[in-house]
Amino acid sequence: MVHIDGCIVRNYDLDFLKRFAMVVGFLALVTIGLILFGAHLNSLIPAEVTPQAKAREQARIAPEGAVYAGATGAAAQAAASAAAQAAASSQVAYGGTLDGSVVFNNLCTGCHTSGVGMAPTLDKAHWTARIAQGKDTLYKHAIEGYTGPDGGVMPAKGGNPALTDEQVKATVDWMLSQI
Repeated sequence: MVHIDGCIVRNYDLDFLKRFAMVVGFLALVTIGLILFGAHLNSLIPAEVTPQAKAREQARIAPEGAVYAGATGAAAQAAASAAAQAAASSQVAYGGTLDGSVVFNNLCTGCHTSGVGMAPTLDKAHWTARIAQGKDTLYKHAIEGYTGPDGGVMPAKGGNPALTDEQVKATVDWMLSQI
C-alpha cells in the first residue's frame, strides 16, 4: 500500500491507472495520426471542376474592360478595335433606319426616360447647358461616349456599336425636337 496525500492507494490501482493512461495516450496518438493521414490523402485528390462550372467562374471574374500596355498592347488594342468596327459595320441596327424615334424607343428610352446613370431626361431643364455646347458636341458625346464630371455616363452609340453615326445624329436631332 502507498499513501498519497493522506489516501491509501493499493498497488493494483496504480497499475491500472498507469496502463489506462498509456492506452488513452496511445489512442490519442493514433487519432492524430489518422487525422494527418486523412488530410494528406485529401490533398492528393484533385478538385472536380466541370467545364460548365469553370466557364461560369471565368465569366463571373472576367474584367469589365481590357488593359493594353506597351507596343504589344497597342497592337492588340488596334486589332481589337478593328475587329469591333468590322463586326459593327457588318450589322446595321434597326434596319438602318434614320428615324430617331425608332432608335430612341428601342435603345435610348431605358436611360433617358428614367434618368439612369444620370442620363438627362427629355425636359428643358436637363438640356439647356448641353444645347449651349452645340450640336457637334452633342453628336460627339453620343457617338464616342462621355463620362461627365457629375458621374453621368453615356456609352458610345448608346451601347450599340451597330448604329451608324447618321443614326445616332438622327436620334439626337429627334431628342432635341422633343424638348
